[in-house]
Amino acid sequence: MAAKPVVAIVGRPNVGKSTLVNRLLGRRQAVVEDVPGVTRDRVCYDAVWRGREFVLADTGGWTTGAKGLAAQIAEQAEAAVAMADAVVFVVDATVGPTDQDEAVVPVLRRSRKPVILAANKADDARSETEAASLWSLGLGAPQPVSALHGRGAGDLLDIILAALPDAPPEADEAEDGPRRVAIVGKPNVGKSSLLNRLSGRPRSVVDDVAGTTVDPVDELVDLDGVTYQFVDTAGIRRRLKEASGHEYYAWLRTQSAVERAEACLVVLNASQPVSEQDLRILSLVVEAGRALVLVYNKWDLVDAERRRYLDREIERDLGHVAWAPGINLSALTGRSVAKLGQAVETALAGWESRLTTGRLNAFLGRLAASHPHPVRGGRQPRILFASQVQSRPPTFVLFTTGELDQPYLRFVQRSLRQDFGFVGSPIHLQVKARGKGGR
Repeated sequence: MAAKPVVAIVGRPNVGKSTLVNRLLGRRQAVVEDVPGVTRDRVCYDAVWRGREFVLADTGGWTTGAKGLAAQIAEQAEAAVAMADAVVFVVDATVGPTDQDEAVVPVLRRSRKPVILAANKADDARSETEAASLWSLGLGAPQPVSALHGRGAGDLLDIILAALPDAPPEADEAEDGPRRVAIVGKPNVGKSSLLNRLSGRPRSVVDDVAGTTVDPVDELVDLDGVTYQFVDTAGIRRRLKEASGHEYYAWLRTQSAVERAEACLVVLNASQPVSEQDLRILSLVVEAGRALVLVYNKWDLVDAERRRYLDREIERDLGHVAWAPGINLSALTGRSVAKLGQAVETALAGWESRLTTGRLNAFLGRLAASHPHPVRGGRQPRILFASQVQSRPPTFVLFTTGELDQPYLRFVQRSLRQDFGFVGSPIHLQVKARGKGGR
């Protein structure tokens, strides 16, 4: 799945940013009032224009030199610019350039992002002429637009699309390129150190301060004669809804990197207990359907006592991903890093595995004969037929006489692994009960 580019909508308070967002979305979604400062946080919306999908990030009014809440709003807007692929700077065409507008321009230039100057409130031909005064901001031609009436909205969307990076090729078109592997984990577990060790040079900034990496960092790495495109991602600290500022956009970027990847290395700090955040990150990878390798980093800090505790934690907390290969390594010393290539290949092979319909149904026939579904309400649902509808990850549709219990589905899943492997890959099962739409 290709990552959606992000377009940040920024500007001082009450220039009509949220109204413009609603106009560009083609639906009323952002909260709009005449009172300045209604939007205090950054809010993201999925948008599409001419078949291209992207994300619009609506931000609070941006003022320089702000204090208190206004400073936090400005920080959110600056974070949006830092993480965006393009920026729409909204100004009021009827007012002309203000001191606040001019103070924001250097920040936009330093971002080195494409900046589109939107002259809003150009509701008629006269105000469109007045918008020419905005050339003085030095950001190129102002684009007259009326968020209220829709004048110029289509032209503005065309300009936004032209400023966005080219859409990446679909997965089936990119199969000849390097396999994509994302390095994910919570902050300070050693993701950047691992990428530096694999690449043989300091590609990522490494610091003891958590959160050094914000944007994903790509690097081509050779493992056992195979070239991979590794992506070092920002550490995921908390739930998306709890994140703010740079952290929020870093989370979005990390999520996009996982969705673009074929395999993910989930890095855990072996010297510390498995945390709730570790489990959240694992869930993100599994739900995205990516091949998975567990990397227990900082093994040089693990003593005999910690190993005993870690074994218990793996059995108790990581049993749901017991199918994933695990590597005990030290990015700092290089211990066992050479084993990663084989682990990634194993996980990708499991992820791409495909069963013929004949083998699959012969297996399910034996399974149902030895372990039939329990009788429920006087009925015993049966699997009539099954098919693997896709790989990457392996996904199976079971056609049945009735709904199957979740415990029985988990039993079928475990049995598939026992007989056919699928090492390093999640397995998806879908049930289509006879006479129903399925699930």
